[in-house]
Amino acid sequence: MTNNETLQFDTQHEDMIHDAQLDYYGKRLATCSSDGTIHLFEISGKQQKFLEALKEHTGPVWQVAWAHPKFGSVLASCSYDGTVIIWKETAGSAFTVIKKHGKHQASVNAIAWAPHELGPVLLCGSSDGKISLLTFTEEGAWDAQMIRSAHTTGVNSVSWAPVIAAGAFTQPGAAQKASFVRQFASGGCDSYVKIWSYSEDKKTYEVIQTLEGHSDWVRDVAYAPNIGLPRTYLASCSQDKHVYIWTQDAPSGKSSTGQSGPAEWTRHQLSSTPFPDVVWRVSWSMSGNVLAVSCGDNKVTLWKENLKGEWERISEVNENGQRA
Repeated sequence: MTNNETLQFDTQHEDMIHDAQLDYYGKRLATCSSDGTIHLFEISGKQQKFLEALKEHTGPVWQVAWAHPKFGSVLASCSYDGTVIIWKETAGSAFTVIKKHGKHQASVNAIAWAPHELGPVLLCGSSDGKISLLTFTEEGAWDAQMIRSAHTTGVNSVSWAPVIAAGAFTQPGAAQKASFVRQFASGGCDSYVKIWSYSEDKKTYEVIQTLEGHSDWVRDVAYAPNIGLPRTYLASCSQDKHVYIWTQDAPSGKSSTGQSGPAEWTRHQLSSTPFPDVVWRVSWSMSGNVLAVSCGDNKVTLWKENLKGEWERISEVNENGQRA
């Protein structure tokens, strides 16, 4: 398909669709809906073939996420029913449940697989205020680690940071010498964006920064892919109709104390005026330089940073897939 062509087809769901995700190769599509089902399709050019419906959840399914193919054909889903289910394709081409995570006491609103370099780790955020991490261990079992009171009034979104630190590509040999970044961001009903980092001493993730700026529920957070720039980009959107771009420059050297620590985060408002409605989702392009913003007015706008460091709207797509 060209950039101006849109693939449209009947998803066969009986209710509102909440998420749609292509796998790593763009050959399979998973959709999920308020009817509690997940539908799988095979994509080939402009053609699509319905494969099967997965019906294990007992409430609306909010998100689906494909694992990296090095772990097999694995799909995760999260639901209003308080569970996270991990599905795996078997030899007979049918997806079966390999793990049902039911340790949350309320709706699980967001899931995200860690960068494959960190192993098969699934991050989950729930309305019960907790974040959990599901890890498939070398012993062949799933380990569930709970982070309590992550956002006391509920977690709406989670996103993993790029595994290679910002600026590592610009320093010869630095990417090979540096250890992998083990961080993620979360957005909650407390209006905060929190940055979490893994503590080797405590063997858990701890908050290292709380970003304040939104005045209502943070609906989504998204790290931009690392494209070699000496800066980390994180987008957040909210019930308050605002989208912020948070940036953190890579350490340039040691401080006056002789230690080199992380730089402060800087907040940039994406648009000079609020969006027309609640902003539900933000998503970066694979190249990391274009941000898609999904708003409650049924429009998706695309934004790009210019040479002056200002963000400009470059395109708009309406609910029929037509560009403005």
